[in-house]
Amino acid sequence: MQKELLTEKIKQTVEILNEKNIDMWLIFVKESSAIHDPSLDIVVGTNVTWHSAFMIMKDGSTHAFVGSLDVSNTKDCTAFENVYGYLKSLKEPFVEFLYKYDPANIAVNYSKNTNLADGLTHGMYLTLVDYLRDTKYLNRLISSEEIVSSLRGRKSAREIDLMRTSVKETERIFDEVTGFIKPGRTEKEIAQFILGKVSERGYETAWDVEHCPAVFTGPDTAGAHAGPTDRKVEKGHLLNIDFGVKINGYCSDMQRTWYILRDGETDAPENVKKGFYVLRDSIRLAGEKLKPGVTGCEVDDVARGHITSNGYDEYPHGLGHQLGRSAHDAGPGLFPRWEKYGTLPYIPLEKSQVFTIEPRLNVEGHGIVTMEEEVVLTESGCEYLSVPQTELILIKG
Repeated sequence: MQKELLTEKIKQTVEILNEKNIDMWLIFVKESSAIHDPSLDIVVGTNVTWHSAFMIMKDGSTHAFVGSLDVSNTKDCTAFENVYGYLKSLKEPFVEFLYKYDPANIAVNYSKNTNLADGLTHGMYLTLVDYLRDTKYLNRLISSEEIVSSLRGRKSAREIDLMRTSVKETERIFDEVTGFIKPGRTEKEIAQFILGKVSERGYETAWDVEHCPAVFTGPDTAGAHAGPTDRKVEKGHLLNIDFGVKINGYCSDMQRTWYILRDGETDAPENVKKGFYVLRDSIRLAGEKLKPGVTGCEVDDVARGHITSNGYDEYPHGLGHQLGRSAHDAGPGLFPRWEKYGTLPYIPLEKSQVFTIEPRLNVEGHGIVTMEEEVVLTESGCEYLSVPQTELILIKG
C-alpha cells in the first residue's frame, strides 16, 4: 500500500509540474528524522541521514542523491527510479546533475504561506546557496508552495477511501462516548475514555494527545486547542469534543455537541436550541457554497455572516481547513480575510480537496455550540464524508 500511494502521488506531481510549467521539484534535506520535511511523507516515504536531494522532473523521471549508507533503504522504501549514493560530498554530483538536465526553474521546499511546504531550514538553504553560488541555477530557485498545496490537496480515490475509514471510526467513538458522558464526569475522564478506545483499536490520535481529544463543558471553558481539565460536567451544560484519529496515515478531525438535561427537562432550553440551529444552518449554507473555483474567504463569509446576522459574535478563527495526512493540511482554507492567513483565503478551491467546516458560537450561561464536518469537493459542489450532526445530543442528568 505504501509504495502504491507513493507512486500515485509522484505521478500526480508530474502532472502538476507540467500544469504549472515547473521543470524540477527539489526536496533538499538532512537528518530528516530529527528535522522532518512533511513532503517526504507524500512522495518519498522514508528518512535520510546525510545531505540528500530528492528530485521529481517534469519529464516524469525521479532522482535521489543520498549518502552511500542510505542507498539501500532509499531503494527499498521509496518509489524513486534512480538512486545515487555519494561518499564525501553531495555538491559535485548534484551540480553535475543540474547541468545535465539544465532545468529552467527549480521549485525548492520553502514557503511563506504554507507551513507544510516550508521544510527547508535556513541552514540548509545556506548550504544550497553555497552549492549553487558559481552556477546559473541559484537565480532559478522558486518556492514549491504551489506544488505542495496542489499535491496534498488533490486527494486520489484511494486517499479519500482511507479518510472515510478515519471518519467512520471517529463517529463510532463519538457514539460510544455518548453513553459515558454524565454529570460529575470530568473533561479528563471523558478524554481518557476516548483515548482508551483509540489505544485498544491500534489507532493514533490525529494531533497531539495532550489536546486530542479536546473536551469542553459549560460556560467559561478554555479556548480551542486547549487540553481537557478537571472541570466537571454539570446539568445545563453544553459539552463539546474536538477529536480525530489517524489510520493508515490519514486523519479525521471532527467536533460534536451535547446538552446535559436539567432535572425535569426533556429538551434543551430555547436559547440553546436556537444557538444550535443557527450553527447547524451556517454549516449547511457553507456546504452549499462550496465548489471548485470559489475562494475560501467567500465560503467563510456565508457562515460567518449567518451567525452574526442572528446576533452572535463571529467565531475567532477560520471556518475550516484542509486535512489529509495532517489534521491541518497544506494550501488554501476556508479562511477570513485576515493578515495571519496570508494569501490562502484568496486561492480558488479545487476538486478532490477535503475540508473541515467548523464554526462555533457561545450560548450565554451554557457553553459553546460547535460541530465540525468533513467534506470533499466534487465537480460541482461538495460531498459530506461525515454524517452531519443535525440535532443536539441530549444526555439525561
